[in-house]
Amino acid sequence: MSSTFKAGLIQTNVSNDMAENVAFVREQVRLARDAGADFVMTPENTGLIGANRTETLQKAETEDAHGMLAAARAAARETGAWFLLGSIHVRVPGEEQIRNRSYLIEPSGGIVASYDKIHMFDVQLAGGESYRESSTFRPGERAVLAETPWGVLGMTICYDLRFPYLYRALAHAGATMLAIPSSFTVPTGKAHWHTLLRARAIETGCFVFAPAQVGTHKGSNRKTYGHSIAVAPWGEVLADAGGETAGFVVADIDLAKAAEARRMVPSLEHDRTYAEPALHKPAVARAAE
Repeated sequence: MSSTFKAGLIQTNVSNDMAENVAFVREQVRLARDAGADFVMTPENTGLIGANRTETLQKAETEDAHGMLAAARAAARETGAWFLLGSIHVRVPGEEQIRNRSYLIEPSGGIVASYDKIHMFDVQLAGGESYRESSTFRPGERAVLAETPWGVLGMTICYDLRFPYLYRALAHAGATMLAIPSSFTVPTGKAHWHTLLRARAIETGCFVFAPAQVGTHKGSNRKTYGHSIAVAPWGEVLADAGGETAGFVVADIDLAKAAEARRMVPSLEHDRTYAEPALHKPAVARAAE
């Protein structure tokens, strides 16, 4: 098993037209492969970003019929690259809600693993932006690890980033790489994106790969932050696609750096069990009760 490879992160500006998005991704995968990428990754919502909940539900497809999944599998076969399809909207027969699902695809086009986003982005942001993912998507219920030629990958999606216990669990279970394909909003991206990604890398001693959506999206006018980045286990940003345009970046990865970082600060070996927190009140407050 080699410890070195080149990671290609595709940054997309998807519309609500899947055919347009498929064409762009197919082109970028070829370009990233030509630039040396061995493992190519796309963001959350690679298939499309719907104008609204109704359109998102209407355009969701089953795995067997999904145009973007078929295109991703074909792109892996054609280029000989490993491929992470960051996420697409998948309809599961018998379920009212749809799944926000990520796929790891090997060079033969076979699906190695899939992961359903666990944490739902239900927030009201300053400025009027409102998101209620739980009204559209059914949350996943399991963490997922997958084997690659270079090491073990922990699969997550976007809002999962804010829940560090998930990443620590993945690292304890063997992950040396973490995938966090995302569609971060501009306000939260400016405030937290780089900080959170570097923190997850440092906390776990893992490489972090975070391909992201960017710009104003045709059909929905949604705005995303961009800055697809790769982060090393010591916290260094190895590549950053910026926040302006779609395209791709390539980063040189040496997984020996994960072991090196973990030797320097072996925090994964220092977990301890402890009692649940208990609230202690001042004596004055207790006397008044």
